[in-house]
Amino acid sequence: MSFWGQLNLMDAGSPLQSEMFLFHDHAMILLLGIFTFCGSLGLKLIMNKFTSRTVLEAQRLETVWTIVPALLLIWLALPSLRLLYLLDEQSKDNGMILKATGHQWYWSYEVPLSNNGSFDSYMIPENDLNEGDYRLLEVDNRAVVPFGMETTVIVTSADVLHAWTLPSMGIKMDAVPGRLNSMSMFVEKPGVYYGQCSEICGANHSFMPIVVEALGLDDFCNLQF
Repeated sequence: MSFWGQLNLMDAGSPLQSEMFLFHDHAMILLLGIFTFCGSLGLKLIMNKFTSRTVLEAQRLETVWTIVPALLLIWLALPSLRLLYLLDEQSKDNGMILKATGHQWYWSYEVPLSNNGSFDSYMIPENDLNEGDYRLLEVDNRAVVPFGMETTVIVTSADVLHAWTLPSMGIKMDAVPGRLNSMSMFVEKPGVYYGQCSEICGANHSFMPIVVEALGLDDFCNLQF
């Protein structure tokens, strides 16, 4: 990967994450504009292009720098609220349900109406990794979902607070004991997607990765049923 590619966010694997990227770029345009304006204004003040009388006693300037920030906040708030509602939306026609339960310190998964039933997912020790595997990210049993189909992910915990996080899918859900949190996930393309627990859940918090593999519908059905 090139240097500039490493500075960018990871590739999106779902429409929600693509929307997050668009909002990120939208906010960056605003931030760069503010930084450029404030930087140039400060530089001119340092170089004595503006006198203190010009800046401090200009009523027109005070009006402008009151109205413009308000308009900029609206420009930022409208797409932010739209994205917030998109993230909270639940699909009515869910093709699959995947339940993830956090434990100290591993994940267990359940797929209703599947031959695989429930299974545990432990991190593969560094000494057992194959060439090309990712350290602290590979697991012995991956959660498998079909791509191109809506999947509802239900998350809970069996002991303490955890967080099921899959950055490429734009998903980060708290796993709370005695509570079920759910979110829709639509995987756009096949592949393997990595994540980690994002809640400080104890001594081995960094050793409970999340791996989701997206397969075609035919391969998924042959594997699960």
